[in-house]
Amino acid sequence: MTETNPRKRVVVAGGGTAGWLAATALVRQLGPLVDVTLVESDEIGTVGVGESTIPTIRTFHSFAGIEEDAFVRATGATFKLGISFENWRRDGDHYFHSFGSVGRSVFLADFQHFWLEARAQGFGGSFGDYSFELRAARENRFTNDPEAGLAYAYHLDATAYARFLRGLAEPAGVRRVEGRIAAVERDGEGGDITALTLASGARIEGDFFIDCTGFRALLIEGALETGFEDWSHWLPTDSALAVQTELVGPPAPYTRAIAHRAGWRWRIPLQHRMGNGFVFSSAQMSEDEARAQFAADLEGAPLFEPRLLRYTTGMRRQAWHRNCLALGLAAGFVEPLESTSIHLVMIAITRFIRGFPFARECAALADRFNAQSRAEWEHVRDFVILHYYLNQRDGTFWPGRAAMNIPDTLAARIALFRQSAAAYQDQDDLFRIDSWAQVLFGQGVEPASWHRIARTLPPEQLRRALADLDAGLAARVARLPTQAAFLGARYAPSPAAAAG
Repeated sequence: MTETNPRKRVVVAGGGTAGWLAATALVRQLGPLVDVTLVESDEIGTVGVGESTIPTIRTFHSFAGIEEDAFVRATGATFKLGISFENWRRDGDHYFHSFGSVGRSVFLADFQHFWLEARAQGFGGSFGDYSFELRAARENRFTNDPEAGLAYAYHLDATAYARFLRGLAEPAGVRRVEGRIAAVERDGEGGDITALTLASGARIEGDFFIDCTGFRALLIEGALETGFEDWSHWLPTDSALAVQTELVGPPAPYTRAIAHRAGWRWRIPLQHRMGNGFVFSSAQMSEDEARAQFAADLEGAPLFEPRLLRYTTGMRRQAWHRNCLALGLAAGFVEPLESTSIHLVMIAITRFIRGFPFARECAALADRFNAQSRAEWEHVRDFVILHYYLNQRDGTFWPGRAAMNIPDTLAARIALFRQSAAAYQDQDDLFRIDSWAQVLFGQGVEPASWHRIARTLPPEQLRRALADLDAGLAARVARLPTQAAFLGARYAPSPAAAAG
């Protein structure tokens, strides 16, 4: 049979980071095969607080042809080597979840087994001493020179990021339509979405629709009633205040996540300002209490009044249902503790393009997509629950987190590490073995045993190997500039631009 319309019409409902990421990637990867239309309304604001990322963003940028220097300049981005977790086990405790690898592993055993053996023999320092990224972060040092070998992500201005992506997408062929979606039309027989009707009366027809309408989920839930899986019994924070403040010092190359009595707060430094958030459970803290504590903890003058966001942690039962794919907040929400929101959008877009529905019948593609998506979302969910579950804090909120029944998948991981110091990363898992080890150690898990391969080394040889690692990392860090110096040298505006 001859195709009468070989170009698939893809309609992206909503802009923001998710919408413009989808539009940019589609037009840059499938340009001659698709017609991409993005519908958004200037009347409807975006959440715009997803400002911390993980290193997978660099892979996606390469995939989508996004040049790093242009992106950094456009978004006021800084660089991120990990997350500093403060007061999570108990008040006064601190640990760091860094990117990259920790120490050196061998085929038979990961590095934590060698470190545990050394510690049992009375030497070796802290686990984090063997992370290049952690040591660079401690000294506020950074470079993106590939020869340095740092694993990094970004802190970015989400609103500026969407604007930057739009500037790439429209010249490449994406058609933007201004307007508010008033109705979603469906095929009376099959039930697929056929068009969006705007408040102006205009109709935007399409073959496939991508729902980027945020928490409203106008297509995937409002029209298709796909269903939502609520995870708030594990992750009960449901509110966040967000505000930007003036910088009071050089931006650090890491995010800070600081626990408080009913949740936690973030600090995300950009080149031109600080992003601040206050996550809390409304069952444990009123909005007035949260605003007062948030204001008291801010460093630097606020640039506007804090905005309140309400949410429920969980995911759509199917991210791809009929001829609709949900992205971003329309697909669900896992609170921003480990900065996974933008990653979940990017991996979904990548997976969707790899399995793009060129044929009308695509149920098998959707089933495969949904299975992979669920595996990754549940993995992220478990990793975030881990931080809450392994706490020894006082109060009314935190002890309940330590006593809750956690998913069997997470319970098995914790039991494995407690018993044998073993961690693993399956095919669809986002977080690496090093990530699990850093958080489990940081939250106070003490393995009962570990792989004894390190005992095949004479104690002095093990001591010398760790000392060499330590000295090598110290020398590498000493050669790095501070992040402030690096940003100033590479991204400072030219004298002509500054004058103009």
